[in-house]
Amino acid sequence: MDAPVDIAQPGIPASGHSPTLKEVAAMSGVAASTASRALTQPGRVSRATLERVREAAEQLGYIASGRARQPQPVQAGAVAVLVPDITNPYFFDVIRSTQHQLKAAGYRQMLVDTEEDIDLEASYLDEFRSSVVGFVLVAARLGDDQLVAAAAKTPLVTINRDTPGVPTVVINTPEGVQQAVEHLFSLGHRDIAYIAGPPTSWSDSRRWIVMQSAAEQLGITVRRLGPYHPSRRSGPAAADALLNSGSTACIAFNDLVAIGILARLSERGIDVPGELSVVGCDDIFGADFCNPPLTTITAPIEQAGRVATDLLISRLRVDASQSRTQVVLPTHLTMRASTGPAPSTDPRR
Repeated sequence: MDAPVDIAQPGIPASGHSPTLKEVAAMSGVAASTASRALTQPGRVSRATLERVREAAEQLGYIASGRARQPQPVQAGAVAVLVPDITNPYFFDVIRSTQHQLKAAGYRQMLVDTEEDIDLEASYLDEFRSSVVGFVLVAARLGDDQLVAAAAKTPLVTINRDTPGVPTVVINTPEGVQQAVEHLFSLGHRDIAYIAGPPTSWSDSRRWIVMQSAAEQLGITVRRLGPYHPSRRSGPAAADALLNSGSTACIAFNDLVAIGILARLSERGIDVPGELSVVGCDDIFGADFCNPPLTTITAPIEQAGRVATDLLISRLRVDASQSRTQVVLPTHLTMRASTGPAPSTDPRR
């Protein structure tokens, strides 16, 4: 009787032969190093490459560390998303969109609240560097040199912070501020206050520059009040300062401060917009539920989170030099009932 013969199927070696990584690479059409990376660090290769390598490994019966390598759900590591204030509704859409994008790409999200504290932000970047594959920094408060140094150690993308050499997604709120000033000017306001946010905020300084430029073009007065903490609890102090400033309208750093201002003005019996007009920034959930509903600068917050995550994943999976380094997203003014004609200066009124 003839001895049994092993018949090799296409792509499958005959019994007695242990498939090698080189054979997996050859079948999938990639280099051995790429095949190794796909099987051990799936987040470092494209999904198409990952699928080809895993399919080849499965067909060949490739064994690693004494165990059959079976296709597993992609788990490419964790990405830390740092936000200045986790209680601020502005960041809800960023957190949700980054989480969805990361999950779809096989990454986990690590959410970190830096509490508007520069030192805490810096320490977290250093502390978590060995635990994550990258960072998404939202409204970073660190200096440019610190961000560049951090990005040199770990892949990093920022939202609303333009630092040379660091990939970023910029929400163009100054564009909305320009529209807000022109809107108030059209309503007859000639003295407009800016309720400033944190002095470490990059966005804050850009908005003030635009207000000054617009005021010069239109021949009106703008004044800076603050800085104030970017939360609702700053509203009362900001409202009192506004009433003492002589301005007939204000543009607040964010909606939370603006909502706090509206509440304080209501307590003091000030009619909005009859006596004062108020503009917010961000168009967070609830801005249209205020009394009166808040005129505000609408920002594509969720889109910013998605784009920033895509930028980071691109840098993780391909040559960073081939990745985009900046994306600018537009904003627009959404007009509601918190703005109206400037009060008459006629003493008979």
